[in-house]
Amino acid sequence: MGAAMHRIQMGNALSAFGVGFTVPYLYVYVAQVRDLGASTAGVVLAVFAVAALIVLPFTGRVIDRRGPLPVLVAAAVTASAGALFMGLSDGVPTALLSAALLGAGTAVMQPALATMIVWCSTPATRTRAFAMQFFLANLGLGIGGLIGGLLVDASRPDSFMLLFSIEAVMFLVLAAIGASVKLPRAAVIPGAMPQDDAGPKGGLRALLKHRAMVQLCGLGFVLFFACYGQFESGLAAYGTEAAGIQPSTLGIALAANTAVIVIAQFVVLRLVERRRRSRVIALVGLIWAFAWIVAGYAGLGHGSQTMATAAFVSTYALFGLGEAMLSPTVAPLVADLAPDSMVGQYNSAFALVKQLALAVGPAVGGPMGASLHAPYILTFIAFSLGISVLALRLGKQLTAAQDRPLPTKSLVVASSAGAGVPEKDLAPAG
Repeated sequence: MGAAMHRIQMGNALSAFGVGFTVPYLYVYVAQVRDLGASTAGVVLAVFAVAALIVLPFTGRVIDRRGPLPVLVAAAVTASAGALFMGLSDGVPTALLSAALLGAGTAVMQPALATMIVWCSTPATRTRAFAMQFFLANLGLGIGGLIGGLLVDASRPDSFMLLFSIEAVMFLVLAAIGASVKLPRAAVIPGAMPQDDAGPKGGLRALLKHRAMVQLCGLGFVLFFACYGQFESGLAAYGTEAAGIQPSTLGIALAANTAVIVIAQFVVLRLVERRRRSRVIALVGLIWAFAWIVAGYAGLGHGSQTMATAAFVSTYALFGLGEAMLSPTVAPLVADLAPDSMVGQYNSAFALVKQLALAVGPAVGGPMGASLHAPYILTFIAFSLGISVLALRLGKQLTAAQDRPLPTKSLVVASSAGAGVPEKDLAPAG
């Protein structure tokens, strides 16, 4: 991958490792350890999402004008300050301010890191680069969470201070690594965005005129809404209320999800990297529809509690399989759709869509999962099947090089040299 890519991936893994120390315990820390109550903890978690929604619309243009490196460093330092202040927070104002800094910083890091990966890769190598990023992030989160669980003690606030301090240090390490990276310019697919001399040259208007990107954003919203937006809200509520799952089993289910991602990532990569991205995403929709059917059996079936528990854990594992298929598919596609001057804006727009889905998902899924059990399952089976339909429609808007970038020697050489992709590769993939 090259020295620059290695440093980027190492920084990504270490920052995820730091985040893993605190993410599982933030609610408990605010509500119980600092004794601020459940409602305050809910507001603190909401501030994370609100801060991200505020800063992301401005992030992309700054990345494209100033480059991703200064944006990444600034975001990492901001997140570090937020983590440190959170460990010191003993009242509502400081907890909310800390959450705002932490939420804004971590949100901005996403498109900055994605743009750095784009700049250090070609269309042919991008699939593996983003798969590696996703793999290392999940591995870091999992290891950080396990170690954090050994260190934390709800009766000792200083143990939480240790966790937040480790997270803050890891963000500073990311900033230092990012500052040391020497970035090349991005290799992009010629003709990534249809050119219209009469149309806008950049910004939101240009993005909205790009039909394929607009469709991908819509698809991304459904993807994140139907999966990540349900993990810790609707699906957890459904499992405990309808399936009678013990709260400790939720941790086992999340561990199964992470284990599948870590174990299957590169096996899955070999199977999907030469196939059309739109069809891979469509297959993910079918897998997730089956996952929701399995979840339906866990809560609405008439099997034993052991069978219900196994089915519920299997649901999270199936989601992990789909996530492993998406990581080398969706993020590289965003990059390959972007014109050279708007890579940061495209990555930021997609990150904004993700944050919207993560904000709306719990608000919709939580109440449904807790009380409307059958409608909840049927709704998200329908959303998952909708993913397949939207993915196949998106495929009709993509060029062959965007939908199935083959990692052949000729494409790598052509991309690295800035040469054009053969005209036949720019025809619609259908």
